[in-house]
Amino acid sequence: MMDTTAVRAYLLGLQDRIVAAFELEDGTPFKRDAWVREPGERLQGDGCSRVIEEGVVLERGGCNFSHVKGPQLPPSATQHRPELAGCPFEAMGVSLVFHPRNPFAPTVHMNVRMLAAHKPDGDVVAWFGGGMDLTPYYGFEEDAQHFHRTCQDALLPFGDDKHPRFKKWCDEYFFLKHRNEARGVGGIFYDDFSELGFEQGFAMTRSVGDAFVESYLPILKRRRDTPYTEVERDFQAFRRGRYVEFNLVWDRGTLFGLQSGGRTESILMSMPPIVKWRYDWHPEPGTPEARLYSDFLPPRDWV
Repeated sequence: MMDTTAVRAYLLGLQDRIVAAFELEDGTPFKRDAWVREPGERLQGDGCSRVIEEGVVLERGGCNFSHVKGPQLPPSATQHRPELAGCPFEAMGVSLVFHPRNPFAPTVHMNVRMLAAHKPDGDVVAWFGGGMDLTPYYGFEEDAQHFHRTCQDALLPFGDDKHPRFKKWCDEYFFLKHRNEARGVGGIFYDDFSELGFEQGFAMTRSVGDAFVESYLPILKRRRDTPYTEVERDFQAFRRGRYVEFNLVWDRGTLFGLQSGGRTESILMSMPPIVKWRYDWHPEPGTPEARLYSDFLPPRDWV
């Protein structure tokens, strides 16, 4: 039987555990912004945004929980399920993006979520989505290998096929088609997932959420104090521009939130604080910046 109360309780606990771990690492408390949708608004529900800005380690980051209900699924949620167009829905999830200050530390994204549609006959159709991906500015093989190995371990109890499928899905999804370029070194991604049934789908999603701290915190600890110059900070800001482009042009989560009348500040908390664009700029051959493009952005089997 589908128990959305259990999903909500898990997600709130996950948010608390992640925020506690990174508050300890940074030494800066996350701001807490709880919100409730007022009667008469387009969406009903509640949530809590936990945000850090100008931290010691994290220049900007957010870890959001939201649980909303609406009268009609938005187009971004029904493009693969046209039979559910027009159905009332509820959606809940935890979504985070952390942008470290040090350019040798990668940006990270993680999201776990459930979406349920309520059909006119009273039946409820629920599916899960989620994953995590790593976006380095300067590549390190050991970081990418650790991140991908942790993702693989989280999925292994649910079938040998899951990691290869979800890694490929991630490589294809986090891709800037207008530049023919990957956003980062990938990770795992899945969406509209219901093939294991509710209980096992929820268990798999818990395993992914629970793996996040172990996947990323050791990398952040390893890179947070690496010496850098303005050259590296400049390249970090340039590559952050790619992050902004993907989130605003291609990301389904951003589109779902904005199309369904979601909370704009919470949706756009994923944006980095300092970003640069240049006209048709390319790194000098043989530089560490060029190596990101040649050795890390093309899809690889990291495990």
